[in-house]
Amino acid sequence: MDGLCLDGRVAVVTGGAGAIGAAVAADLSALGARVVVADVDLPGAERVAAGLPGALAMAVDLASPAAVAAFGEAVGTVVGAVDVLVHNAGVSVVEPFVASDPANWDLMWQVNLRGPMLLTKLLLPGMLEREWGRLVFVSSDGARAGSGGEGAYAATKAGLFGLAKTLAREAARACVTSNVVCPGPTDTPMLRRVSAAEPGLVDKIARGIPLRRLGTPADVAGLIAYLCTDRAAYITGQTLSVSGGVTMH
Repeated sequence: MDGLCLDGRVAVVTGGAGAIGAAVAADLSALGARVVVADVDLPGAERVAAGLPGALAMAVDLASPAAVAAFGEAVGTVVGAVDVLVHNAGVSVVEPFVASDPANWDLMWQVNLRGPMLLTKLLLPGMLEREWGRLVFVSSDGARAGSGGEGAYAATKAGLFGLAKTLAREAARACVTSNVVCPGPTDTPMLRRVSAAEPGLVDKIARGIPLRRLGTPADVAGLIAYLCTDRAAYITGQTLSVSGGVTMH
């Protein structure tokens, strides 16, 4: 269908070695984009990139401003102008807020919020100059609705709402869109690891979802990929949940 392609575009996906990031990279590649799979886990990124035509794996540690700067420079050198930037990387430490460690707050702030801010600042000017670009920030329904044990995580992910909306306003005249996608309960290896310590947890979560199942990485990736195409050119400044109906706003 017209507009549902990314032929000739270059897309960067952070956290590309993870389940959702890999699904996003695959969908963007299927639409014709050349994908840079970026992750602190370079071997994992290489495994994802190996299955995608023309894809490239690159290491980036979003907790390090120097590493982000080096990555931004390297991307420009290796693949040229970046048209699509999907901020999927994130880190979460689950603990009651009153018992939480401020050192963990710092880590989550660095990776979940400061890293996306720094990388966007590096890559957005090129989009503005070329008058086309897509920014997608992956937050969390925990940031929209609150989530027990994730106070600091939710706070850092909620910061993406304000950033994305501001960028949507500032970049609109250059045809650069900026949106947030919030996954709800999603069947990932991370969730399975947590549920291994609590038998029945996955089924319990699924029963509380109106659609009666967990989301899949593909569910999240499908929306992100759409937002990156020309068919979504009139969608900007929005926060969209992929939660099976758990959150309805």
